[in-house]
Amino acid sequence: VGKRENGCGMEGLIELVNRLQDAFAALGQSCLLELPQIAVVGGQSAGKSSVLENCVSRDFLPRGSGIVTRRPLVLQLVTAKTEYAEFLHCKGRKFTDFDEVRQEIEAETDRVTGLNKGISSIPINLRVYSPHVLSLTLVDLPGITKVPVGDQPPDIEQQIRDMIMQFISRENCLILAVTPANTDLANSDALKLAKEVDPQGLRTIGVITKLDLMDEGTDATEILENKLLPLRRGYIGVVNRSQKDIDGKKDIKAAMLAERKFFLSHPAYRHMADRMGTPYLQKVLNQQLTNHIRDTLPTFRSKLQSQLLSIEHEVEAYKNFKPEDPTRKTKALLQMVQQFSVDFEKRIEGSGDQVDTLELSGGAKINRIFHERFPFELVKMEFNEKELRREISYAIKNIHGIRTGLFTPDMAFEAIVKKQIVKLKGPCLKSVDLVMQELINTVKKCTKKLATYPRLCEETERIVAGHIRDREEKTKEQVLLLIDIQVSYINTNHEDFIGFAKENVSEIKLYFYNSLLFQGANLPPSRQIVIRKGWLTINNIGIMKGGSKEYWFVLTAESLSWYKDDEEKEKKYMLPLDNLKVRDVEKSFMSSKHIFALFNTEQRNVYKDYRFLELACDAQEEMDSWKASLLRAGVYPDKSSWCEWIILPSKSFSPPLPPPPLTQVLLSSSPESTALASYNIIFISLYVLPPPPPLLLLSLAIHSI
Repeated sequence: VGKRENGCGMEGLIELVNRLQDAFAALGQSCLLELPQIAVVGGQSAGKSSVLENCVSRDFLPRGSGIVTRRPLVLQLVTAKTEYAEFLHCKGRKFTDFDEVRQEIEAETDRVTGLNKGISSIPINLRVYSPHVLSLTLVDLPGITKVPVGDQPPDIEQQIRDMIMQFISRENCLILAVTPANTDLANSDALKLAKEVDPQGLRTIGVITKLDLMDEGTDATEILENKLLPLRRGYIGVVNRSQKDIDGKKDIKAAMLAERKFFLSHPAYRHMADRMGTPYLQKVLNQQLTNHIRDTLPTFRSKLQSQLLSIEHEVEAYKNFKPEDPTRKTKALLQMVQQFSVDFEKRIEGSGDQVDTLELSGGAKINRIFHERFPFELVKMEFNEKELRREISYAIKNIHGIRTGLFTPDMAFEAIVKKQIVKLKGPCLKSVDLVMQELINTVKKCTKKLATYPRLCEETERIVAGHIRDREEKTKEQVLLLIDIQVSYINTNHEDFIGFAKENVSEIKLYFYNSLLFQGANLPPSRQIVIRKGWLTINNIGIMKGGSKEYWFVLTAESLSWYKDDEEKEKKYMLPLDNLKVRDVEKSFMSSKHIFALFNTEQRNVYKDYRFLELACDAQEEMDSWKASLLRAGVYPDKSSWCEWIILPSKSFSPPLPPPPLTQVLLSSSPESTALASYNIIFISLYVLPPPPPLLLLSLAIHSI
């Protein structure tokens, strides 16, 4: 690059970029470097093809109805003494007949896209040598369309838009936005797309066509003088041949003379005639592209040298490579399999070098399953207090048989407790299924690096996934065995069982939840320990009072507070958690947020004059996480909450009073005693015999691989 710059000056820059463009296109590596270029953008029938043909002074582009340009055409114009054209895919063949050039463009387009009017982002490289052109490189892109034609896919508009954005979003690309003058400039498709990637108008050059077709008494003076929608590089007006002129084979040179005459004779454009027309457009584009290449040359050279060093380093690794050596293949295979193993371990352990910032995955997802999803599966278990009381009564009577018993038999107690313990199997097995599914998803993500070798990728995924499924059956057997072990023997001599009656209800509630869900992790002494922080939207505030608004929420064991922002300086409100419950709220069809509500079980207002406090999250996972945190703080779901079951003895008992000892209950025959017996039994069934710890499930599911 330096040699070319010093030797030939600025005149050789466009030729140099053309050579680089051809080299990258031949290698299929054009995406590695953003070469300076001019992309031509416009709607269908905006006059793009006519502008390009005027620049070449030849008819060479396909014409017709619908989408004609279906592949990007990289048009390289080179000043030369003789006139001919060359295609990069037909090297060595010179086209002197430009009708043949048109036919070759059509044939090459159909070869890649087919005959169904489909499109492709693979460019066609065409170089035109002529004494009538200035050195210039343009990329002709498909015209923006709205409605599919023929066999085109229904999303053809989005496909074309994506292809255009792929080119014009590059900082090294100038945008030639072609807009017809007989349409409203504010509705220009070309300028709209250019505005998205170049909001300041620094890279956009406006071209206004069909000035001769404007309604009588109107003109485009304000646009061409850059007053209406200003662009840094301004607007240039051109007059192309009409369809009648094209059908009549009107010579382009004659058309350019007519264009010159139009601008000189039109009263609105006479004062700017020297800055209008195709020859001036060619000159401006040549200058703009040359200056643009010069401005981007230092950055471009730096990137080129960086990639050159990288490729040289890669080539060095293959210096002594012998493709026919079988040991080389074996070594490469072992290295890829070993890398797969390392990637899988990192995704599970959480120490990977590529951290997913879009969603939970791998070990983090499994952690969430155990600490959030599994507790909720327990909460969702069906429970009917009346049915349980009836079962207790029947069990006691059936054990006594024909006799009238004085004491409650142990067999009745065990029968009821065991039946409750068995209910833990469903949530445990469902958690195993979720963990297995996440492990298989992790395997699929890790095999993406093997995509270069499809068979190796497929076999690796099949073998590892098959092994995981084999271990799934053994894991489930172990989980069921653990529950069966708990069912087989109930230790009523356990210190927690004996000391149960000495605890007050609120302490039992907190300690029970902690022991059951978190395997004995002791809560800190302070009840003000922060359980969770994060952004939530208060969803049910009326528009007259400010509408929905996002706040920074802080959840502790005693209260839910929210602040103006995450600096936690300006507290808006503090809501005590006493007598609160949570329930889901159906989201409206106009909202994408996930909503849950807090309400008071005593029918009191939760917040100001609102009975419910609706809180909204952006994602389902975020909402589940907040509900799990509320569960830890003692705010339980509205329906089927097992935490509620264990603190509901009888209406005759006031909640603050501790329950009488179990022996006293079993010796009594009063209704209150029967109710409290069910209270103790349910507590024992869920507390004395906890579910299998998550770490055991994790070890069985993962470390067996």
